[in-house]
Amino acid sequence: MSAPAAPGGAPATRLDRVLGGVERVGNRIPEPFVLFVGLFAVLAVVSTAMALAGVRVTVPGAQEETVVRGLLTGEGIAWFLGGVVDNFVSFPPLGTVVVILLAVGLAQRSGMLTALVALAFRGAPRWALPYAVALVCTVGSVMADSVMVVVPPLAAMVYRAAGRHPVAGLLTAFAAAGAGYSTSMVPTSLDALFAGITQSVVVGLPDPGTPVTPVSNWWFNIASSLVLSAVCGFLSSRVLEPRLERTGVPRQQRPDAEGPGAVDDVDELQVDAVARRGLRRAGAAAAATALALVLLAVLPGAPLRNGSGGYLPESPLLDSTVFVVSALLAVPGLVHGFSTGAFRRAVDVPAAMAEAVRDMAPFIVLAFVLGQFIALFTWSGVGTWMAVAGADALRALDFTGFPAIVAFVLLCSLLNLFIVSGSSMWTIMGAVFVPLFALLGYEPAFVQAAFRIGDSATQVLTPLNPYIVVVLAMLRRWEPGAGLGTLIARMLPFTVFFWLAWVAVLTVWFLADLPFGPGQYARL
Repeated sequence: MSAPAAPGGAPATRLDRVLGGVERVGNRIPEPFVLFVGLFAVLAVVSTAMALAGVRVTVPGAQEETVVRGLLTGEGIAWFLGGVVDNFVSFPPLGTVVVILLAVGLAQRSGMLTALVALAFRGAPRWALPYAVALVCTVGSVMADSVMVVVPPLAAMVYRAAGRHPVAGLLTAFAAAGAGYSTSMVPTSLDALFAGITQSVVVGLPDPGTPVTPVSNWWFNIASSLVLSAVCGFLSSRVLEPRLERTGVPRQQRPDAEGPGAVDDVDELQVDAVARRGLRRAGAAAAATALALVLLAVLPGAPLRNGSGGYLPESPLLDSTVFVVSALLAVPGLVHGFSTGAFRRAVDVPAAMAEAVRDMAPFIVLAFVLGQFIALFTWSGVGTWMAVAGADALRALDFTGFPAIVAFVLLCSLLNLFIVSGSSMWTIMGAVFVPLFALLGYEPAFVQAAFRIGDSATQVLTPLNPYIVVVLAMLRRWEPGAGLGTLIARMLPFTVFFWLAWVAVLTVWFLADLPFGPGQYARL
């Protein structure tokens, strides 16, 4: 008997049936707002029960115990009522998303992005696009969280311009940016952050190993970026895009779809002389902006240097990622808009920015609940207790060889579904496992490299990742009925094969005793 037909008319494969089941189950998850209200209520009850039971945990290396605190106590109620506004405003992705969207709105509504994509990619080979998009997004962690807001809609435009499915471009970019977040071909602020945390926990060890620096995982990151880009491009071409065609996902977005996630009709776009002139002027403006930023960073006494005149482990330059990305989008966008006539009056500029943010209003509403949940998760100490309890369980298994490292990666992958902040989780996990594995003869930088896999691979599956909601809003421009299950089902193959491929790279590095970075090896 032949397989039943998919909605698009083509026979459904076994993979279609499996992922379809995941999608149906996942779409029974409530809407994100309702989901997090429910999770907040559950966490309030659980934290209160643990607090009344006197639960406390000691993080290795910490001076004091962490006492679990409950929301439904006098202390908890006072904390919550006094911190509702701060919990919302200090929710980290909120500022990143809004600021980036203001710049993206200018760049897109000026016509610059559409013209640039159409001009740059019309002659590009179609087969290479998934791999190019995957590499750009895998390396894109140099842009920090901005990569998950800026690049997916651009990738959709690139695919559309090449005659490929724009949803495949959108989701390929998100998979590479999210599941490959912790790796890049160039050292990033995340490398400096991880290195600082790792180095802080080796103090006092009998053998602290080779000092950990922001380049201690550089060689491993370069190889990981290339492997993950190849895997992502292959999955996009052979799994994601064919399934989108089989299941009849529309290539055309809704007629009312506008904003940063919208894709212009680049198939019919002709880059005329006016647009080309605008691009030339925008390019000059981008170069001037980049030069100004470089001078602010490299001149003696430059304001973007740190107190010692450098950039690592912390500096104003590393803290300015969102501004740098926004400036390199907004300034050329303004120049292009006024050069081509897309912007004629000063009032057109704030109007374009307002339109960009308007379409992300549902995310801003959701950010209010997300901010409260994340703040309670951190304040209560439940997240710390989960991490230390998981570490104790793994330590109880009494592994001593490389399987212990793989089990550690798996534990990090599971905890990453609940603690999406890499720095927060590494602060806890590093304090437990760096000393543990050092006693087994493993370098701290090697343990850090293993952690990066677990910290990244499952990022695109958890509803606790706020950017999954941003991408879901973009996806709904094509599929109004798409839910969290839709996105999770399409990300699942990327997560599984990213995890396997990345662990394979780690295994090769370990068995071949290759350097993870300058002077860094697996064994002490």
